[in-house]
Amino acid sequence: MIGQEHKGALVTLDERKCRLRLALPVANKTAEEVVCGINTLLGVFKDWVQTLTFDNGKEFAKHEEVANTLGCETYFAKPYHSWERGQNENANGLLRQYFPKTTGLLDVTTQQVLDAVHKLNNRPRKCLGFRTPYEVFRELSGTDAERLVGYALII
Repeated sequence: MIGQEHKGALVTLDERKCRLRLALPVANKTAEEVVCGINTLLGVFKDWVQTLTFDNGKEFAKHEEVANTLGCETYFAKPYHSWERGQNENANGLLRQYFPKTTGLLDVTTQQVLDAVHKLNNRPRKCLGFRTPYEVFRELSGTDAERLVGYALII
């Protein structure tokens, strides 16, 4: 997957406790593409995934497939209650520092997204005691998330 051109949308995921951000370009926002993107990103994190909360877009119509693959519960935010997914909305804003709205996602490569996400996950956060999401994930899980993300996208 690394180095592939194109992609028309981004699948973005955030871990609640350590603020770890995962993102992957997908060809479009169909349920099939989004399920594939989520499973690609979370496949190597399967042991740590307990719940996923989605917004109400039709791209999440196959949420049960994700739940079965990852062995987790899925929930939906209430319609028009974006604050129920505040962390994801905030992290999407941070990602926009690297890909402004004037930048079409068709022009963004998988490697560019990985580089931007890596920078975000290496950024110290006040809410984490000025530690990075990578550091906190390592403390909580005993696993190097940075290495797992790279592994997930190579296979």
